[in-house]
Amino acid sequence: MTATDPALTALANGWAALCLLHGRIETHIERALQAGHGLSVREYSLLDVLSRQHDGEGGHLQMKQVADAVVLSQSATTRLVARLEDRGLLSRYLCPTDRRGIYTDVSDTGLKLLQEARPTNATALREALDEAARKPELAPLVTAVEKNPAPRPPALHSAR
Repeated sequence: MTATDPALTALANGWAALCLLHGRIETHIERALQAGHGLSVREYSLLDVLSRQHDGEGGHLQMKQVADAVVLSQSATTRLVARLEDRGLLSRYLCPTDRRGIYTDVSDTGLKLLQEARPTNATALREALDEAARKPELAPLVTAVEKNPAPRPPALHSAR
């Protein structure tokens, strides 16, 4: 295959369209969450992921699992956790059975903000998809997103 191979060109064009769709959606949601709730997309995602933890066996995520779920590096995730903790939206504490492990939980204030922000996130996502569906180069991707079953959440493994 060469750089001018039609299959490679089509693949590159498809990738560019997917990146364009993602960027448009993320920008639209970012603006809505910032304006309505003072949250970034990453902050919202982190609160959402952490709010789904539970106290039972395997209920708390390790920082690597959180980083994977919000698609950030572990160091960026740690910085994001620290910023949200400073705002009183999260708390961190030592794992009771492994003093090396640190758990992160959403505070009551964080849960309240998340509940208020969820409809904004959903509305902004719908608006961004509807707008993108009007673009011929993005419409097939919107259809694929709308027909794709929701991914299963990452497996919760105990940090113990």
